[in-house]
Amino acid sequence: MRCATLFCAAALTAAAIGATTPPPAADDPRLAEFYQQKIGWGPCPASYPASMQCGKLKVPLDYADPAQGTIELALARIPVTGSARLGSLVLNYGGPGESGADGTAERFDRWRDLAKSYDVVGFDPRGIAKSAPISCGGALPLVGTEYLDASELLRATKRAARACESHTGPILHHVGTVDVTRDMDVLRAALGDPKLNYWGGSYGSRIGAVYAAQFPQRAGRMILDGVDTLDKPLAELAMDVVKGQQLAFEGFARWCTKQPTCVYTGRDPRKVVERVEGLVAQLDKAPLTAKGGKKFNGQTLAFAIENSLYGTRSWPELADGLGRLERDEDLTVLAELAEPETDNEGAALTVVNCSDITDRGVRGDAKALQRKLDALLPKFQKASPIFGRGELWEIELCHGQPPGDGFAAKINHPGAPPMLLVGVRNDPATPYRWSEETASRLGSAMVVDYEGQGHTGYVHSLCVKQHVDRFLVTGQLPDGNTICPAEEVNANGE
Repeated sequence: MRCATLFCAAALTAAAIGATTPPPAADDPRLAEFYQQKIGWGPCPASYPASMQCGKLKVPLDYADPAQGTIELALARIPVTGSARLGSLVLNYGGPGESGADGTAERFDRWRDLAKSYDVVGFDPRGIAKSAPISCGGALPLVGTEYLDASELLRATKRAARACESHTGPILHHVGTVDVTRDMDVLRAALGDPKLNYWGGSYGSRIGAVYAAQFPQRAGRMILDGVDTLDKPLAELAMDVVKGQQLAFEGFARWCTKQPTCVYTGRDPRKVVERVEGLVAQLDKAPLTAKGGKKFNGQTLAFAIENSLYGTRSWPELADGLGRLERDEDLTVLAELAEPETDNEGAALTVVNCSDITDRGVRGDAKALQRKLDALLPKFQKASPIFGRGELWEIELCHGQPPGDGFAAKINHPGAPPMLLVGVRNDPATPYRWSEETASRLGSAMVVDYEGQGHTGYVHSLCVKQHVDRFLVTGQLPDGNTICPAEEVNANGE
């Protein structure tokens, strides 16, 4: 999955989600069967590494009323390879919408070192992938669609909400982060661990913060990487992301001008940024046609670029696609980079976020919303002529829906053990400032400041990896907030 934040997918699917009822305590006798279960580990799909094991975890559909039924969560683990086992390390890769089971198989080599000390466990959160997946029936807008007309935006919101309701059962109302963290505590118990050791990237960092706030005495060694915001209103959040995307693209431009195969080699990086800004504007006025007859406009190009900024290994492909565009060749590369999320990924991205946040956008009719959009558009375009226009509509992501539970926004010094947070200076999805803001909210956290590129730091920086691994294996935190210098990105994006 390329996208990992609230604003990285073209998914306008604000399902009708009610506020979460505070769940009962973990020692509630109604939950005993869940906390006392044992996981039966067995073979994984043939596509997984042979040494991995898979299983399932049973959890209540509704923690406030466990009698309403149960669902099963898909699990996958890399069994510990060393003799000095420290327990389990639970992983979440973000989204919301990414499979933790498949993600752990795909990133098997990344966890090889930590698997010497831990059983490394990925899980599909409720509503995701193989864990009672939610669906909006493919009722997501095409990439490149703009919602700058208020009436059209409201119609699309209502249409998508109805589709989500009709294609998903009762699980639709129970996929918020509070529910996910309750599941993680059941998983912790089923794994036999007194405390939860955890790595969460992007949205997974929000899961970690919410877990620590709900279960501070059960929080173990916890890593929050590519740290999510906990409390920003949608308009402010969107603006932060737009600015982060612009910074990330400027980093790509600097790299591209140094590559002999890049169409912009040897040019001033600032001129490259201006050139691509011009291409976006030009294509919005006069769209091209991609393979299969699909419209390719400026917003399609912006989305292709955005999807390429999460990991530097996508940079050569983006450079190739831009070169083909400049030479009036085929658009296949860029069109593939702009492919939208799957139905489940896109639905989860919005439904989960709208379960968590209370912001419901502009109060009033289409005229009031239109005034808001018209007022914000110049500010968003000034922040980024590439990304601003396409992100603006998402300030209304949850317009007209019942309020979310707002739990994350209330987190304030929960009393959990010290955590390690990782922020990336040029992160296109979770701007670095969110790491510092969330650290202050948690009250007991150290921040590793990676000065480089990409979304999350563990995969992009050996320095970050060393700090994270040391903390997870020994419990040793850095002395104060720590800087990891940017690592050079080679011609292969590595």
